[in-house]
Amino acid sequence: MHLVTFSVMGSSEAARTEIKNALFGSAYCRLLTECSDGRQLLLDVARVRPSAAVVVLDALGQDEQLELIKEMATVSPETAIIAASIDASPTMILGSIRAGAHEFLQLPIEKSEFQTVLERVSARRRISETDQKKEGRVIAVFSGKGGTGVSFLATNLAAAMNEPTLLVDLNLQSGDDASFLGLEPRYSIADFVTNRARLDDALMTSLITSHSTNLALLAAPSEAHETEEIEPEHVTEILHLVSQRYARVVLDLPHTFDPITIAALDIADEILLVMALDIPGIRSTKRALNVLDRLGYPRGRIHIVVNRWTKNTDVEVSKVQAHLGQKFFGLVPNDYGKVMDSINLGRPHVQTEPGSRIALEIKRIAGSLFTEGPNSTAAQPRKKSLRNFFSRQSSPTSLELAANMSKS
Repeated sequence: MHLVTFSVMGSSEAARTEIKNALFGSAYCRLLTECSDGRQLLLDVARVRPSAAVVVLDALGQDEQLELIKEMATVSPETAIIAASIDASPTMILGSIRAGAHEFLQLPIEKSEFQTVLERVSARRRISETDQKKEGRVIAVFSGKGGTGVSFLATNLAAAMNEPTLLVDLNLQSGDDASFLGLEPRYSIADFVTNRARLDDALMTSLITSHSTNLALLAAPSEAHETEEIEPEHVTEILHLVSQRYARVVLDLPHTFDPITIAALDIADEILLVMALDIPGIRSTKRALNVLDRLGYPRGRIHIVVNRWTKNTDVEVSKVQAHLGQKFFGLVPNDYGKVMDSINLGRPHVQTEPGSRIALEIKRIAGSLFTEGPNSTAAQPRKKSLRNFFSRQSSPTSLELAANMSKS
């Protein structure tokens, strides 16, 4: 089943909460927007282009809600419309279908019925994709341990792409990608969040900092307090939006399994897990793989990249690969002097030293991603729900995530 994105509208907060819980309970669903007003739903659907929109019908506003369904079916025919209501009478079901709804969901939600609706919406999305522009591919660069060179690799990987690429700095407290690229952004992801209700192509373009013809940056906030309003669902919505406008989106992630990091990993088509080939690096990579496994991410989406690799290491590559249960996707050579020169210059190494061993390996990694084949796992969602994994109805805190990681 394909990943399905949702916008939800209902005047009843209880009904919206029930629907959200059902969505959060499925690994194949992502909630992009939620509102209580029909006009806002139309704006949300036009802005984020979800796979499906749920309209909760109630007795008091039923006529207006059916009119909303009619209007949405006209202005956004690619979006599957799901009418939801406590009243599942033939009159209600037939009325919603005649208005333009593609599915009807009775409240309270019955799990098997919800799964059936989800499967039909997913199938409809898969068919419609053949006639629509394919979304951009998202690459997350992550490490279970700090100091492995994730930001260096993310910025250079983004610069090595031969297609329009957006680098997103999700190190919200201490992002350095702007300095790695020699940029001084006026805006950041915090401005995306503040203005998310009115984002359009023109506004998004103004909030993103251009680096070169094929590379742009969505910067981390410059002040720590600006991160306070950024929630995981905001990250999901923003990454969904930018992936519709760029062929490649590269995510520079912090080295903690917090809710925002997991929201980003959920969107990613491919995950580059960066490690150092030493004992602490091997241990942290093993722990990170265990957490990713328990979260249900397919191993085919996870690619281990060794950074600062040297042939003189005492660690045998074959033994480490056997210990981790996975072959290495890349071995980026160690050249501390050249790397520091590029960082201090504020220019990607793949541009300043395009023929160096480091640059050639990063370009090889960039070219090896998204190779399609019978076993391709790109764009497949993870197999488990985050809420099921932590067995709670609220988002886990960073400490709770760290505790789960330490048990792996």
